[in-house]
Amino acid sequence: MDGVYAAQRHIYDLTRKYYLLGRDRLIEELAPPVGGTVLEVGCGTARNLIAAAKRWPQARFYGLDISEAMLTTARAKVAAAGLSDRIVLVQGDAAKFDARDLFGIDGFDRVFLSYTLSMIPDWTGAIEQAAKAVAPGGALRVVDFGQQERLPGWWRRVLFAWLARFHVTPRRDLPVALKHTAAAGGLEMAFEPLLRGYAWTGSLERA
Repeated sequence: MDGVYAAQRHIYDLTRKYYLLGRDRLIEELAPPVGGTVLEVGCGTARNLIAAAKRWPQARFYGLDISEAMLTTARAKVAAAGLSDRIVLVQGDAAKFDARDLFGIDGFDRVFLSYTLSMIPDWTGAIEQAAKAVAPGGALRVVDFGQQERLPGWWRRVLFAWLARFHVTPRRDLPVALKHTAAAGGLEMAFEPLLRGYAWTGSLERA
C-alpha cells in the first residue's frame, strides 16, 4: 500500500472530495458520548478524524492504517489542525489488529470504516475485527460504494472500471457480511442505500 500511496497521498483528499459521498453524514451521526472514544479503521490522511474531532470536541479519537506513507501525511495534517493531543495514529492491519495492543484500549464507543472496505483484500475480516473493537453500548458505522443499483447501467460500468484503476472494488456482499458479523457477535444491524445505491451505509450496535 505504501507503493500505491507514496505519490497519491499528497493529492488524495482533493481528488476524493467529490465522489466519496456519505462520509460527512457518517461523521455527523457518530454522536460519541462525552469523554468517549472513536476509532477509524483505515484512516488514510486523517481527513475524517480531523472533521470528526472538530464536530465532537468532547471525544478522543484514534486511527489506524496499514500504509506508513499515508500516516506520515496524516500526522502532518493532524498537527497542522492543532489536534495532536486528541488524535492518536498508529500503523496496523485492518483485518488483524488488536485494540489493546495498539492503543491500550479494550473497546471504543464508536468505530467506523469510510470507503476502506472496497480497498482491503480481507474486507470481511476487517468488519469482524472492527466489530470486536466496539465497547458495550457502542456502535460500528460503515459507508462505502454501493452497487449503483438504481442508477443507469452505463454509469455502473464506467464507475467500476475507473475505480478498478485505483484498486477499488465495491463489495456486492457487504450487507451479507454485516448480517453475518451481527449474528456472530450478538449485534443489531441496520443497513441503508444512499443516493440510489451510489453508496451503502450500515451499522452494528452492541447492547
